Amino acid sequence: MPGENLTRIEAQERRAIVDTQSYDVTLDLTKGGEIFTSRTVVRFTATAGADTFIDLIARDVREITLNGRAIDPATAFADSRIALSGLAEENELVVDADCLYTNTGEGLHRFVDPVDGEVYLYSQFEVPDSRRMFAVFEQPDLKATFRFTVTAPEPWKVVSNSPTPEPQTYGDGTATWSFPATPRISSYITALIAGPYEATFSELTSASGRVIPLGVYARKSLWKFLDADYVFEKTRQGFAYFEDKFDYAYPFEKYDQLFVPEFNAGAMENAGAVTFTETYVFRSKVTDAVKERRVVTILHELAHMWFGDLVTMKWWNDLWLNESFAEWASTIATAEATEWTEAWTTFNAMEKTWAYRQDQLPSTHPVVAQINDLEDVQVNFDGITYAKGGSVLKQLAAWVGIEQFFAGVAAYFKKHEWSNTELSDLLSELEVTSGRELSSWSKKWLETAGVNTLSPEIAADVDGTITRFAIVQTAPADYPTIRPHRLGVGFYALQGDTLVRVHHIELDVDGDLTEVPDLKGHKRPDLVLLNDEDLAYAKIRLDERSLQTAIDHLAKISDPLARSLVWGAAWDQTRDAEASASDYVDLVLRNIGSETESTTVRTTLAQLQLAANSYVSPDKRDATREKVADTLWTLAEGAAAGSDSQLQFVTAFASAAATPAQVDKVRRVRDGEVAFEGLEIDTDLAWQLLVALAAGGAVTTADIDAALAADNTAKGGEFAAQAKAALPSAEAKAEAWASLVDRDDLPNTIVRSAALGFVHPAGRELLGSYIEPYFSSLLPIWESRSYKIAEYLIFGLYPAPLASLELRDATRAWLEVNADAPPALRRLVAENLAGVERALSVQERDAQ
Repeated sequence: MPGENLTRIEAQERRAIVDTQSYDVTLDLTKGGEIFTSRTVVRFTATAGADTFIDLIARDVREITLNGRAIDPATAFADSRIALSGLAEENELVVDADCLYTNTGEGLHRFVDPVDGEVYLYSQFEVPDSRRMFAVFEQPDLKATFRFTVTAPEPWKVVSNSPTPEPQTYGDGTATWSFPATPRISSYITALIAGPYEATFSELTSASGRVIPLGVYARKSLWKFLDADYVFEKTRQGFAYFEDKFDYAYPFEKYDQLFVPEFNAGAMENAGAVTFTETYVFRSKVTDAVKERRVVTILHELAHMWFGDLVTMKWWNDLWLNESFAEWASTIATAEATEWTEAWTTFNAMEKTWAYRQDQLPSTHPVVAQINDLEDVQVNFDGITYAKGGSVLKQLAAWVGIEQFFAGVAAYFKKHEWSNTELSDLLSELEVTSGRELSSWSKKWLETAGVNTLSPEIAADVDGTITRFAIVQTAPADYPTIRPHRLGVGFYALQGDTLVRVHHIELDVDGDLTEVPDLKGHKRPDLVLLNDEDLAYAKIRLDERSLQTAIDHLAKISDPLARSLVWGAAWDQTRDAEASASDYVDLVLRNIGSETESTTVRTTLAQLQLAANSYVSPDKRDATREKVADTLWTLAEGAAAGSDSQLQFVTAFASAAATPAQVDKVRRVRDGEVAFEGLEIDTDLAWQLLVALAAGGAVTTADIDAALAADNTAKGGEFAAQAKAALPSAEAKAEAWASLVDRDDLPNTIVRSAALGFVHPAGRELLGSYIEPYFSSLLPIWESRSYKIAEYLIFGLYPAPLASLELRDATRAWLEVNADAPPALRRLVAENLAGVERALSVQERDAQ
């Protein structure tokens, strides 16, 4: 990725010179499948006589004119920049270029639907990719108005941030859409979506009294699967909730939601034109976890219309101001405004698990990260920015009070509308509304890295009465910050066949040791749960009696959030090599059949597979994998007909199948020889079973090709790529490797899927020969691929299932030899190494 970086210092220097007013961008999308023409007129003020640059990634630049003076593109355009010299106080720059469509999900992505041959386009600009579509000062604090004029095939729908105008038609099959100017926004949230999308429309009345048009879009071949009415319903609930809590009416003119193909993320908060992954268009049965995740994502992007789009961070070190807030706001809105009332349980099971994992990697960083350049920010779309930040905001809301928190946020929006801010701008408003001093809180929570561990110290007399209760706080040696926490302590007692909460207190915890005198005199319960109700961000430990209660009776805990906390504590102790991975496997297999929360089941089953494949001692691995698959089969047989758990256990069994007999069961389920009442082997489930059969060596390439011919769709193509790469033969692995590393023409979703199949644990024995080729390919991949494709390959092809000393040593050696490699690349490799080092540590503990 040479020549495409931008440092924070460069951005600050440019911002000191330049202030942008407006962009007029004219695009012609009728030039074929490779390029589109882009003409940008940007008006900006500047320090007279100064020099600067504007960003553009293009195949060719035909014309550059600054204030009527022609500039030679051959000398001015290099390394994705156009040099500008001799600026005036008032400037008009014209840039005429040929830009390239991508198939990487960055810039203006072009997709051809294999079902009907139709072409679909969508933009994805966060972080630095609006420059792939037009010339732009690519940094968030140079806001401007944007006016797009787009020529495209007449039958297409064309959508941008402003309401779609009536097109001008020419009688030759083309038309031009001239959009009104946007408000002042940052370039990364501008958008263009074009193609023969199907759409349906509705409206709502904003708190301001304005009527807000709503639209939902998807491509033709998926349209019949899209439940647009449900999407509209969640959108209305989110509008009502946020307009009330933020005390600020929706700031844009309309709100479109577009489900687009080959999307890298879950969604993107383009102002008034949100794009979503097509994974959220359900052509087959999905779990409740996925359904709930879609609702959270809908509300996450809606929250961004205020936090991120209306008010935007000055630089990417405050990226968390966007993502953490949207993560927290979408969860509380889901819990309080929709039918998904257990959203905080989901948050604990999914987001916090992600955050705790990320916060224990060598690449951990403060929530307010040090972002030196664009490569830094690319790798910081991570569990700290989203999940830890969201967790910390939940802690902050509890610390200052929820009403005071919302009041401060509302004041922040009013004061900083349409402008750019820093962390201190938000905290100052919260200090006013809450009366709490937050600078010391911020230093400990937002400006330092690492996760604390909280453990109970309990003493009781002979009859079980508590004589002392204290909470011990520890921190890792590398990140020794001891933090203040607002948390609950719950006492749970066995009553019949249920573990019921019998006492709860909420308190502030600070320092290495916090005495809790209010709990003296209470009878010691069967289970003591720190962080009850999950207000705090910290790993928790169970005392010996509570741990035994959890092992014996976890499924009997009546509260789903409390169960999720206990599941998480057991997993943390396993990952930290404080408990046996084999014991964790047994804990899951004994209790998961009774778990009712879909996301808790989903997360726990993924952890179960990791424990069986990489965390148990290698001499136990084969037996453990067989036991896991056999138990999952039994759980699937015992699950209620048509239930969420039934679907999860069947798919988990297929993924875990480790013996020829187990693989044959997968085949019989797929072929209909064995049926589960209420479970339809629909299109996606049939593919998941086929991937398992491929990994087990029970099908051929021809079988996969036949399945693809029967489902010649984008999703079918992804499954087929995954299945072929999972085939356990040297030839199949070599072919998959060549398609990913030696060629660079595959689209992003195929790259991602093929890499997933390549490292399937069933093919572990074949991965050892790829250790050396993997490390030899790292620098060439980084230097030649876009960021997202490089990330997919560097993470996806790492032979992590080996979890071996050989892999650990090879990774350490590469990092030692390549000390001067780009920091973002070294970070990805260091995270891979951390996973192997942890696996080896947990294996050693399991062998004891």
